[in-house]
Amino acid sequence: MGNTQDDIRVGVLGASGYTGADLVRLLVAHPRARITLMTADRHAGKPMESVFPHLGGYDLPDLVKVEDADWDDCDVVVCGLPHGTTQEIIAALPERLKVADMSADFRLRNMDTYAEWYGHEHRAPALQPDAVYGLTEYYRDDISKARLVACPGCYPTAALLLLLPVVGGGLVDADDIVIDAKSGTSGAGRSLKEGTLFCEVAEGIHPYGVASHRHAPEIEQELSVAAGRDLLVNFTPHLMPMNRGELLTTYVRLANGHTANDLRAALAARYADEPFVRLAPQGMAPATRHVRGSNHVLLQVYEDRIPNRAILVSTLDNLVKGSSGQAVQNLNLMFGLPETLGLEQAPLFP
Repeated sequence: MGNTQDDIRVGVLGASGYTGADLVRLLVAHPRARITLMTADRHAGKPMESVFPHLGGYDLPDLVKVEDADWDDCDVVVCGLPHGTTQEIIAALPERLKVADMSADFRLRNMDTYAEWYGHEHRAPALQPDAVYGLTEYYRDDISKARLVACPGCYPTAALLLLLPVVGGGLVDADDIVIDAKSGTSGAGRSLKEGTLFCEVAEGIHPYGVASHRHAPEIEQELSVAAGRDLLVNFTPHLMPMNRGELLTTYVRLANGHTANDLRAALAARYADEPFVRLAPQGMAPATRHVRGSNHVLLQVYEDRIPNRAILVSTLDNLVKGSSGQAVQNLNLMFGLPETLGLEQAPLFP
């Protein structure tokens, strides 16, 4: 991590969570970023290595409470705080600061939809109209000019990169989409919860948030934009006994005589020049281990044995492209840098 006048001074809010720690992991290798502030209320006053030993030796600032933060030493703040806690903090920040928010607090454009799914009125509605949805591959021009970027959730990132080209192209029946999603337990955060204890998740798999997961309206928001009308999707997530990784198997009905090969061609064309999204070779089954630790997304298309149907698969690392990596990608754009900067590492295998 450099230390020059040209460095981007980054404040990390919520540095003691999984997404915050992965953001720090990425930023310490970023050639133009310098972490000048890290907050973690429960661990305030501690060095980062006492919370995450793997991040020792990087000359990082000690953790502080949000109310003790020195914003004068930051150019941008990246928020990794729990949903519902970010809005008032961001509203109180100096207007000169750019913000990349990894929570869900600014992802939904409709305030009534936010209140319905998150159980309370939005606490910074004046900021919402200026928030840019941070799905980099689709909003990079807006992101490059934004002050506040709402980084997408991990499930929406995997689902939208897979579905936007085929829904927007009219290749599938947009009213018949079934998303079967699976994620590692880090997606549930680091705070103590009974449902994520080792004995609750090891050697098993279970659905959660059935017909009620908060990422559903986020997926529907963006697919509705692509389709030009309001859509609903069938979305069910499952918790897997692994630390990180995410895989979606999505079932669609083909439209207007289109074939699975048409879907494959659409994805190949849309992402041909994208640095982090790749269509897998035909017949290769994407796996979470193919993208682990990287900002990459791997896609695949299969012809279903049921006539006029296809099966689409996407996989990403929920902590990187599903959160912190996409935040760095957007941060790069916000400061006019190549969006791949600091994200060039290949997936970790095995």
